Amino acid sequence: MVLARPRHATTVAVIALAALGLLAGCGKKDRVRTELAQATKVTQIGVNSFLWRASLETLKFMPLAQVDSNGGVILTDWFNNPQLPNERVKVSVAILDGALRADALQVSATRQTMGAAGWVEAPVRAGTVQKLEEAILTRARELRQAAAGAN
Repeated sequence: MVLARPRHATTVAVIALAALGLLAGCGKKDRVRTELAQATKVTQIGVNSFLWRASLETLKFMPLAQVDSNGGVILTDWFNNPQLPNERVKVSVAILDGALRADALQVSATRQTMGAAGWVEAPVRAGTVQKLEEAILTRARELRQAAAGAN
């Protein structure tokens, strides 16, 4: 019967731990990049939480009709700007992915104007949807940076 040599096993374990210790210092920059990449995919609610919070904050001036955090959908009710009483707007936001990317966000808007027969569909002003998307993405990036700075 052959007995294991405990001295050899101990030596191997010490060498392995030393190698791991040396390698732990390598790639710190890569670890930071990985942590930042993972932070862009914060999805405890079913969608990217930064995009979700940024969407809600950006649309907080509008009445909300439906909010589904698991599906990533926000639908507003009609919003009447007091300065333009004969016009109203409705917005929908869909967050399509868990990543914080521009293509993970879909914004659409509907506009109506008051006519002689009541509310009538009207084209949305140029740039409205793009401005909303930019505002949401900018706020989402700010929230991500704040979260990264807090850690």
